[in-house]
Amino acid sequence: MSDIIEHRGIVESTNGSCVVVRIEQTSACAACAAKGHCSSADRKEKLIEVNMPSHSYKKGDSVVLVGRTSLGMQAILLAFVFPFVILLISLFVLMALTEGDELFSALLSFGLMT
Repeated sequence: MSDIIEHRGIVESTNGSCVVVRIEQTSACAACAAKGHCSSADRKEKLIEVNMPSHSYKKGDSVVLVGRTSLGMQAILLAFVFPFVILLISLFVLMALTEGDELFSALLSFGLMT
């Protein structure tokens, strides 16, 4: 299994060092020659923001975005696991500090997430 993920895309816009790239994410079925006769073809377009301070791109340029699969696990940790752990720890600490007021503790814990 390869650790590299590549997506070809087109530059949609640039703003200083930030480049917005449109990629077309396709499933294996969408690349199939018989996709016109099959109802399971799946194709989505996504906009990706990329920081590129040392390169200059213009709208319409063709680019290749490259990433590692390990970045996906880091994203899951940062987006879901760490906030969940913080929520649980803060809930129990706040329940101890507020002498068991569950509603107030829950609201404060959710407030920490913002």
